[in-house]
Amino acid sequence: MISERFRGYLPIIVDVETAGFNNATDALLEIAAVIIDMDDDGLLYIRDSVQANVKPFAGANLEQAALEFTGIDPFDPDREALDEKDALDKVFKPIRKAVKAAGCKRAILVGHNAAFDIGFVNAAAQRAQHKRNPFHPFSTFDTATLAGLAFGQTVLAKACNAAEIPFSNREAHSALYDAEKTAELFCHIVNRWRQLGGWQEEDDFPFAD
Repeated sequence: MISERFRGYLPIIVDVETAGFNNATDALLEIAAVIIDMDDDGLLYIRDSVQANVKPFAGANLEQAALEFTGIDPFDPDREALDEKDALDKVFKPIRKAVKAAGCKRAILVGHNAAFDIGFVNAAAQRAQHKRNPFHPFSTFDTATLAGLAFGQTVLAKACNAAEIPFSNREAHSALYDAEKTAELFCHIVNRWRQLGGWQEEDDFPFAD
């Protein structure tokens, strides 16, 4: 069971697109999450995903360089953006449902440079006074670190290339696309580790006493 693989936590892959680097002052513009599961052979796979476009909170800073980098127009009506609380509700509800279905006690955020993503998620949840944040408040899995170990690459596009995961620079910097590619990378690394004998059932763990 996936709950046994990660000590009662369900890994959920998250990516955010923002209007800067400061989660206290800069707007959260997109959030996406990918839910994973484990098959009968103990291998991870992508099961579902959810995404929301987010309206800048009142008084949010919008760095022009960040907007040019992502190509996001925060005020484009076609974005159908939601207030932070509604956007978090949309993303958090299926995560909480998946956590319960997996028999886990909480979700743990997986991100590429995960401290950035968890910082913006927590800041938005605090602003919105959201009481049902499913994520551990500070523990994360970081695919930049995992990819550095596995492939000697820390940039998402280069790590995906090393793992032979197709990656489009044209589609990158969308929260959903980046979250899905990060999820593929995470599953690939964890599954490869299992196939090499790095994790079996607890009694068969190769580094156990």
